[in-house]
Amino acid sequence: MRGDIDLHNDALQLSWQKTKKGYRLADLKVHKKDGWRSVPSPSGWYTVLYAADKPSEAPISIRDKHNMEITFPEEKYRYITPIWKQVTSSVEMNTAGSAVHFLPRSVDRHHEQLVFSEDNRLAAIRAAWSLDERFQNDILVTMTLTAKKAGYYSLSSPTLAALSKQHLQWASVPGVFQGNAIEPDFIRAFAYGQGIPDKPVVVRERTVSTLSPLVTTADTITFAVIPDPKTGRDPWKYDKKTQSDWLLGLSVMNRKAELSPTVYHPVLGEKQSFLKAGESVSFSFRYTVQPQGWYPVFKHAINDIYRFKDFLKLKKARQSLTDRLLGLHNYVVDDSLSKWRLDQYNGMTIGAQDYLGGVYGSERDALKNSDYGAMWMLAKISDDSILRNTRLPYARNFKLAQQNKENGFFYGAAAGQYYLNKSKRFTEEWGPYSEPIGLTYYMMMDIGNILLFEPGDKVLKDELRLAADKLLAWMGSDGRWQVAYDNHTGKALFTDLEDLRPTFYGMVIAYKVLHEAKYLQAAMKGADWYIQHAVDKGRFLGVCGDTRFMPDFATGQSVQALLDLFDLTQEEKYKEAAVAAARIYTASIYTHPIPTSEKKVVNGVVREDWEISQAGLSFEHGGVLGSANHHGPILLASHAGMFVRLFAETRDSLFLDMARAAALGRDAFVEPRTNVASYYWDAMNNGAGPFPHHAWWQIGWITDYLLSEIKVRSLKQIDFPGGFITPKVGPHQSYGFTGGTVYGTQASLLLKAGVIHLEDPYVDYFMAANEHEKKLFVMLLNNDDERRVASFSLDYSKVWKDKQITPVSIFGIDEGGSRRELPTNPGLALPLEPYGLQTIEIRYK
Repeated sequence: MRGDIDLHNDALQLSWQKTKKGYRLADLKVHKKDGWRSVPSPSGWYTVLYAADKPSEAPISIRDKHNMEITFPEEKYRYITPIWKQVTSSVEMNTAGSAVHFLPRSVDRHHEQLVFSEDNRLAAIRAAWSLDERFQNDILVTMTLTAKKAGYYSLSSPTLAALSKQHLQWASVPGVFQGNAIEPDFIRAFAYGQGIPDKPVVVRERTVSTLSPLVTTADTITFAVIPDPKTGRDPWKYDKKTQSDWLLGLSVMNRKAELSPTVYHPVLGEKQSFLKAGESVSFSFRYTVQPQGWYPVFKHAINDIYRFKDFLKLKKARQSLTDRLLGLHNYVVDDSLSKWRLDQYNGMTIGAQDYLGGVYGSERDALKNSDYGAMWMLAKISDDSILRNTRLPYARNFKLAQQNKENGFFYGAAAGQYYLNKSKRFTEEWGPYSEPIGLTYYMMMDIGNILLFEPGDKVLKDELRLAADKLLAWMGSDGRWQVAYDNHTGKALFTDLEDLRPTFYGMVIAYKVLHEAKYLQAAMKGADWYIQHAVDKGRFLGVCGDTRFMPDFATGQSVQALLDLFDLTQEEKYKEAAVAAARIYTASIYTHPIPTSEKKVVNGVVREDWEISQAGLSFEHGGVLGSANHHGPILLASHAGMFVRLFAETRDSLFLDMARAAALGRDAFVEPRTNVASYYWDAMNNGAGPFPHHAWWQIGWITDYLLSEIKVRSLKQIDFPGGFITPKVGPHQSYGFTGGTVYGTQASLLLKAGVIHLEDPYVDYFMAANEHEKKLFVMLLNNDDERRVASFSLDYSKVWKDKQITPVSIFGIDEGGSRRELPTNPGLALPLEPYGLQTIEIRYK
C-alpha cells in the first residue's frame, strides 16, 4: 500500500517508511509481465566516507582464507607489479577513512520529486529522487553534501536493496570483472576478473568500459547504477593524457559488503574530495531496475545514457580504409620501413620483422611474424611478386623452424613465438615455458592459413599433423589443457589458473585440413569444457605472457572459434555459446566519455575530442592490471568483422555500432608516412613504434571488416569464405584462398593500386573478377551516415600486368541484386545510401 512518501509509475513503485532511525525504503516493486513483483530486502541506507587526512596510497596486506599473506604477482612481472600495489591501496579495497551510515531524518515533496535531508556532525546531505519520464525503469537521484568540517569526503549512491548473494545470477563492473558467483579466491576475482570479489572493492573508471555496475538476481531482475555522463574522468584533458584521473569509484557491493551496485563520487583522497567547512559537492546518477537479464540493462546504459552512436554522428574521415590498405601494402614491402630481417637458422634462411617490445631473454634482437593469413592473402589478391618472392618463402621457413623437433615431451610443440637472432633460438614472451595454446596459435592457425592458399604443401601438412597430435596428447580427459609447461622439467606451470582460452580451436583446424574424426571429437570435447567453465561462468584468461595472462582479446577469439565449430557440427549449443561470449566481450569496448567537438591539443596539433575518443575502441586487456590502465585502449580492431557478422545473425545493433565505431574515422591515430595506426591509444599517431609487424594484423582486420560489411549489406549475395583466425590479437580471418560469389557469379578477390581512382574518404571499395566469364566487379561501400555520390574512374590497364581489357558493358547492382545498365565511359558517378552498397559489374573483352 502506497503512502505520501512514494514514487510510482507504470514500471516502478517505491515507498518509504519513517522509522526511529529515519526514512527507510520499505517497498520496491517492479512490473513484470505477470504483474508487480516486490524486491526482497529493500534498503535505502546512505553512506558517506570521511577522512581528516588524505588516505595512504600504500598497498595493504592481502591474505587468504588461512590468514596467510598473498604474494602476487611474481617479481619478474614488472609491467603489472606497480599497478597491483596501486590497486590494493585502502581506497580501492574500500577500507579507507570512516563510513557514516544513516537513514535521512526528513523528507519534502516537490511535485514529482522527493527530497531527503540529513544533518550530522560531519555534513548536511540532501538527496533529490524522481522517476525518469522517458525511461520508466530509471530512478534519478542528485545528492549534495555540504561539509561542516574540513576533510576528504566521498558520496556513495544509497543502497536500493541489499541483494542476496546466494541468489546471484550475474554481476559485473564492465571491463573489470563479471560472473555468476562470488569468488573467495581474491586473486582470481580481482586480478583476473574471474567471478565477483568477496570484498567491497572500489575500482577506477579508467578501465571500466561502461560506467554501470550491475547485479542480476535469480528471478531475473537486474539492478544497475549509472553515474551522470559528465561525472567521470576525461582521458585527455585538453593537451595531456589524464587517463588515470580518478573521479568515480564503482563496485557491486556497498561498504558493508552487501551485494548492491554502487558508485562513489568524489573518490576519497582524489580530486574534488577535499572540502573546507561550508564547501559543497554534488553527484547525480540513476538507478535502473528492470525485469530482465544483464545484457539489455547494459545496452541501456550504453545507448540511452552514454549515447554510444554520437561518435558515428560526429566522425569525419580523411582517408578510406581501402586507401589505407593500399598504403599498408607499400609499407610491408619496404624492407627499411617494415624492419624486415633475414637470418640463417639450421641451414635455412628465415624471415621476420623486428619486435622491440619486452621478450624473455631478448637483447633487443627479437623477430616475429604476426598474421600469416594476411601475408598469403595480400600476396594472392594483389598478385605481388615482391611478397611472393621475398616474403612468403622465408616466412614459411620461419614457421618450419618454429616447431620443436627434439624427441621428448615437447616434440611437435611450438618452440616459442619469438626468434632471438643473436642466440639463434626461439622463446616465449615471458619465460622458458611452452603453452598448449601456443600450438594452436603458432603452429596450427598459421600453418592452417598457409595451407588454405597452398593445399599441396606436404611438408607443412606433416607439420600440422605433428602439432595436432601433440595438442591432442596434451588434452586432459575432461577436455581441458594446462596453461603452460616448464621447458626444462615438463611440469605444469601456472596451476593457480585454468586455461580459459580457445585452445580447442587447434582441433577445429586439424579436422578441417586433415579430415580425421578424432580431431573433431577433441574439438567438441574441448569446446564443451570451455563453455561450461568459461562462457557460462563469465571467466576468461588471456594470452599475453607479460601481464601473466590477464583476460584479453582471446575472449573475442573464442567467439569465432565457437562459430566455426557450429559451422562444422550444426549443434546450436556452440552458436548460443558464441553469442553469449560475444555479449560478454562487448564489455571490452569503451563506451565513455561521450564524444564531443571540443577542441583539444595533441602533440601540438589541434584535434576535436571525437578524433581521439576512446568510445568504440577495445582493450588489449582491461581489469585492474591490464595495459588499458595506463595506455588506454588499442586501435587494432580485430573484432570488427566478427561483430558485423554477429549483427547479421542476431540483428543486435550494438555489434554493428561497435564494429563501425572501432573501424571508421580513426585517422588521428594513423601515421601518414606509413599508414600504420598506433597500437595503444596514448601513442596517438606515432605509428608502429616497437611493433612493425602489427601492420599485417591491420591489413588482416581491415580486410575482414570490409568483406563482412559487403556480405551483410548485400544480404549475403556477395560472399567470400573466411579462413582461420589469426593469432593472437583477435578473431579476424583470412580471405582470397578460394573464390566466392558476387550476385550469383563465381569470382576471385582483387585489390590493386591504380585501378580505381576515387577520392572520397567515406567510400571504400573491394574488387573481384571472373576471368573465364570476363567479368570484373567493384563493390562500393558508403561508410557514412549521409547519402553520398561516389565519383570515380577506372584504369583497366592496371587490373592485370600481362593482359589489356576493354569494357563491353557496365551494370550497376543494388543491394538486393537488381541490375541497371550504365555508360561505359571511364568516369562514373553512383549514388550511395547511408551505409549503403553498390556493385559495378564490368563485362570486358
